[in-house]
Amino acid sequence: MQKWEYLTAPLLVHNTKLILDNFGDDGWELVAIVPGLNPENLVAYFKRPKAG
Repeated sequence: MQKWEYLTAPLLVHNTKLILDNFGDDGWELVAIVPGLNPENLVAYFKRPKAG
């Protein structure tokens, strides 16, 4: 059975694509983006297969 590791990270609205591309290059798949504490803050949730 596949095991996963998870990551949460803040996203800056003015630099979202670059941040997401960097996580994608490291093998992270975006699962969800939710609002942060204020409108300019977002929180991204990622997952990737656990190295076994």
